[in-house]
Amino acid sequence: MPVQLLKIIEGQSETPLPSHLQKEDLKHLQEGCDHTNKYIQGIVTLSYPLTKLKDGTDFFKIVVQDSDDLCPQINSINVFIYGKMAEDCAKIIRHGETFIVAGFKVIKLPTEREDARHDCHLEVSEEAGSTIYIYTKPGATAALETVSVSVAPKYVYTPLNHLKDGTVVNLYGVVKFFKPPYISKGTDYCSIVTLVDPSNVKLTCSLFSGNLDSLPKIYKVGDIVRFHRIKIREYNGQMQGITSGGFASLTFDGTVGAPVVPRTSSRVYTFMDEEQKAVEELRVWAASNISISGPATKLSGVQPMLFFDLTCQLVGKAKVDGSSFLLKVWDGTECPYPTWKVPVEAKDLEGEKGLLHQLRNLAVDILVYDNHVQLAESLKIGSFLRIYSIHAKEASADNEDVSHMEFHLHGGTCYGRGIGVLPESNPDVKELKEFLDSVTLTDSQNMESVCSMDIDSTFGNVTDLELHLQRCQQLSVTVLTDHQDLSNTELKTITSSTAPQQYRIRAKLRTYKPQKLHQSVKLHCSKCNSLHEVPDRDDFDFILHGSARTAPNPELHNTSWYESVTWTTQEQKQREIVIHFVKHDEMLQHPEDTLIMIEGGTLKEIWKLTKRFKCVIPVRSTEDDLELLDLSAPFLLKGNVKYYGCKQCSTPKPVKNLNSIAAEQQPSWEPTEIAQVLGIELLQYVFIMKFTLVDETGSLNAYLFDYEKFFQIPASEILTSNFLQQKMQMTMNALCPPGRKLGDLPWLECFIKSYNVRDTVKNQVYYQIFDTTVAEDVV
Repeated sequence: MPVQLLKIIEGQSETPLPSHLQKEDLKHLQEGCDHTNKYIQGIVTLSYPLTKLKDGTDFFKIVVQDSDDLCPQINSINVFIYGKMAEDCAKIIRHGETFIVAGFKVIKLPTEREDARHDCHLEVSEEAGSTIYIYTKPGATAALETVSVSVAPKYVYTPLNHLKDGTVVNLYGVVKFFKPPYISKGTDYCSIVTLVDPSNVKLTCSLFSGNLDSLPKIYKVGDIVRFHRIKIREYNGQMQGITSGGFASLTFDGTVGAPVVPRTSSRVYTFMDEEQKAVEELRVWAASNISISGPATKLSGVQPMLFFDLTCQLVGKAKVDGSSFLLKVWDGTECPYPTWKVPVEAKDLEGEKGLLHQLRNLAVDILVYDNHVQLAESLKIGSFLRIYSIHAKEASADNEDVSHMEFHLHGGTCYGRGIGVLPESNPDVKELKEFLDSVTLTDSQNMESVCSMDIDSTFGNVTDLELHLQRCQQLSVTVLTDHQDLSNTELKTITSSTAPQQYRIRAKLRTYKPQKLHQSVKLHCSKCNSLHEVPDRDDFDFILHGSARTAPNPELHNTSWYESVTWTTQEQKQREIVIHFVKHDEMLQHPEDTLIMIEGGTLKEIWKLTKRFKCVIPVRSTEDDLELLDLSAPFLLKGNVKYYGCKQCSTPKPVKNLNSIAAEQQPSWEPTEIAQVLGIELLQYVFIMKFTLVDETGSLNAYLFDYEKFFQIPASEILTSNFLQQKMQMTMNALCPPGRKLGDLPWLECFIKSYNVRDTVKNQVYYQIFDTTVAEDVV
């Protein structure tokens, strides 16, 4: 019998175990090893209800604790029992009984556990040849007469305002922002999720897994998630969530009234009636407290310079080159502009040729880049996708006079950029499928005529068009991110009131300064509250040339925590360049995970290195140690961003202090952590602008002091990205359209706060914009 009861008489088993079986300790269990003649013995400490998997298979889970070795590091293990054995065990297993299993399979978990359980679990079934022995005490009833009373574990859920550093908790939250899963710089998939709940606290979670399906299946802002066993840590004064051993998630549609059906790839999970009530309550709260964007943009509504999300079906794909990949998609509507067709060989294009021909005027080409390529290659033709933050760009070829629309999914994950695969059960997919089925493909071949239709056929008549434009101008082009309880206050009332106070206003942006937007980027020290101009590249280059005059000190090469490489340039005035590669566990890491220090490099050489390595620190030699350059130069370069320190507040420490970060289990090399160990007070990039706001009652000047929230553009990246500069200009053109009369300007809703600044004579009242974001559909 696969499941046998063994009685204990005078401390000995009435029936001995087969002689060929040998006991195995939990701490010796490893995936892939031969455990054919081994058995595991322990005490049952927890059991879960018998349940059925999606395929109808019975499933029973227990936790077994090693009764001989109570080592706190590995003293228990999860056992998953399937099929007929699950049904039998559920009837006879009681807490505290001795459990023995032979013929088991060892499965390694994707991430290490941080509790006392083993980082593997056992799978047991009759089909796998498993055998279970259960020792019962004298007087126990027979197997068929014994029924185990297994109670589902009662989970406690922690509100976001009660999280504590170093704890592992269960929680519910509403998705306020997310990045679809992407390949991290290691081998795992990563997803970033920001959650909120009625406690008005925000939690950003970094979720990692080697299995894409084990990450939360989030499709849109407003979805509700349940996280079990997520670890909380404090970073920069903010709580963050990270995956820990045994992490599991459920995701629910956040729409009020929608069926409460969890999305999960787990084979088994618990979900009680009271938890359904919790989901429904969060839905109601989110409906009035979270800014949930409307339906994703249709191709028929695309405009130049728009960033949009698209729900679509994949009909073709092709490899373009090593860093880009083509996706051909459609949503049943037609883009109002001629679209770009990416040139690829017919033999390289996957997809049904007949359908692609029929859809030649409806399908659009989306070129995806860099970190999105691997996922794009794995997509199946016919699957339904939601592609986030596509860039619609108007362009023309060198030999063409007519412009066309291009669609790009740029590399990186800023602004939630990525690709999600939607199941056919998704409500948006069901709606899209119904619409696609209604499209007559033979008619789509003559859709060019739509572009030349009289405008009256779209809006009925000229009067309707004017009303439409007027209504658009009345819509606010900003989004309020907090303080929804405040009501609008007229500007005249604000200017006649005392400070400090907070207000909600509805006004128009008459003018702004500086007009040259790149001049709005400054460096700010949060410690002394000083502002600094961003040094130009010539200043940095001058400092580098000066430091190159100091010869590298060979005695500082190849220490215990970095490895040094030296070479001499071939130019007329030969230079000696030294690169110090910081090690981890006495080993060099992959370039994308490595911090390097460079002596004697030029600006051009350093920029090349930033494209290859995670971080670059320019240094020079002293007699005793490497040291940073003058703080007029950046102390750190990461990607396209140069990081500076405040001269007044910084107290530079020896570079050898970086060894403390290199010794961490997983060095992150974050600029804030590097600055801290080097004694640098980090300067932050900010936008500083002056807005002149007007309404029917008066005007006032309000200052914008913003890192990245208002424009949804990082101030740290704006100076090195022509694309972001164009986006910012488009944003300001939407907020304050050039050449428009005051009455035609759009309305802005925003929060401003008044504050006092005392000069040598009197107090001056100033105003600052806060907790306001430009609406996503403005540009």
